[in-house]
Amino acid sequence: MNIEDFITRIEEEFDDITPGTLKPESIFREVFEWNSINALILIAMVKTEYDVAINAEDIASSKTVEDIYSIVKARVAGA
Repeated sequence: MNIEDFITRIEEEFDDITPGTLKPESIFREVFEWNSINALILIAMVKTEYDVAINAEDIASSKTVEDIYSIVKARVAGA
């Protein structure tokens, strides 16, 4: 798993994001309309693709795409 693949998965999941525009330093709440539905979509995508559970607290404590990626990567490595 690398951050480029993680970003690609996010871009595929959300129709609001033009492929190739999301970067590790992107503040995901500014990239598209952030709401509870999109948070659930992200949580489900991470569980499906990486078999990792993240929650609303993880998302709330994250600012950038890289922050979320770091949480997921740490939990994959810790499994």
